[in-house]
Amino acid sequence: MFRSRVQAHRDPLLQDYLERLLYNLATYSELSRADLQLVLIDNPSMNAFAVPGGVIGFHTGVFTYADNEDQLASVLAHELAHLSLRHFARGVENAENRSKLNMAGLLAAVVLAATAGGDAATAALMTTQAASLQQQLAYSRSNEQEADREGIKTLLRAGRDATQVAAMFENMLKATRYTGSRPPEYLLTHPVTERRVADALNRTGYASSGIGPRRVDSEFDLLRARARANSWPTPQLALDAFRAERDNALPGSAQAQAAEYGIAVMQLQLGDLDAAQRAIATVRHSRPNSATARYTEQEIALAQGDYRGVIAALERQLRADPGHYPAQWLLAEAHWQAGNTATAARLLQQLSRQRPEDPAVWYQLAELRGLAGDIAGVHAARAEYFILIGVFDRAREQLQLALGLLQDDFKRSAVLRQRLLELADYQRRAEQL
Repeated sequence: MFRSRVQAHRDPLLQDYLERLLYNLATYSELSRADLQLVLIDNPSMNAFAVPGGVIGFHTGVFTYADNEDQLASVLAHELAHLSLRHFARGVENAENRSKLNMAGLLAAVVLAATAGGDAATAALMTTQAASLQQQLAYSRSNEQEADREGIKTLLRAGRDATQVAAMFENMLKATRYTGSRPPEYLLTHPVTERRVADALNRTGYASSGIGPRRVDSEFDLLRARARANSWPTPQLALDAFRAERDNALPGSAQAQAAEYGIAVMQLQLGDLDAAQRAIATVRHSRPNSATARYTEQEIALAQGDYRGVIAALERQLRADPGHYPAQWLLAEAHWQAGNTATAARLLQQLSRQRPEDPAVWYQLAELRGLAGDIAGVHAARAEYFILIGVFDRAREQLQLALGLLQDDFKRSAVLRQRLLELADYQRRAEQL
């Protein structure tokens, strides 16, 4: 239902990076069951949230506030702590007779914060809190302190620099100190104050000796540039900003390389493929082993029509790393553009089994099945897509259309009938909100 109301950010590279980081942190957390779903939201604001069911919402704007991967990880570790400590769930358990009202309020507040912004979200939050004080959608101060403490422990166990928790808080304070506004309060779960920064510093003081902002061997700075690509009103403004960053950075530095990568991404968006190719070649020269730069190099080559070369390169990569989601996605896209629709559909079918709750996979699969002439398969894939974005009436319609085409196929019909029963249950629960 949340997905149906906000603009998801469909970027396999960023999605995969954050999922890997999240699951790595989860292994060091107190979460007893790491059954998690990450919803990446195309929004430049600094917001993240966690609710029962293992749902983590994450705005692309978080990348803008983080200087390094440990700062980004601190946000995810904090949200994992809320889940492991069951902060929201404990309130629901104490007020079951009002949980339906407040779950609806939760959805409304989250959607407003993801779309309209802070004031509207705060108003929705206050309204919901007034309906039931026992089920506060904003975490209490004690819960925040508890989650900060547990998140710091998770970072330490994961071998990360926990002092970056306070550094991330400082970045958020600097960005809002003189603007007269704060980031939306609910999705940050609690206002970031100077006292909270001091508390985080005190908790990590014992572990900070000899630890500086360590350089993690990751693709963070390139992916940060990629995430920031949609932060400007137009691609041209983004391109100009990345050029200014490159020109002001020390030649050859990590900052200059990240800005050059941002230039390549924006030139690709603007359709200047030769310029994009020159920019990414510069990054590849500096970072020959960068998986992120290699992926974007293939994106550019695909846009230039080098289907055979892209397919060969991606197949080599997948032989070494068979489960790499971005490469699987791009390989299917390359086969599609090359006219190999049956192969592309087969690849996405395999991907749908690995990522059954990824709406983007089902949406693309429906398109490919249509081109391959599998009309019943089109309706079945569309149904899964509509289920995942909470449009249940459309999902039922698609399942019934598929059933009408598969009357003689007992096995596939049985699967679709079972899906109709499950869909009815989903809709009943949704209506109870």
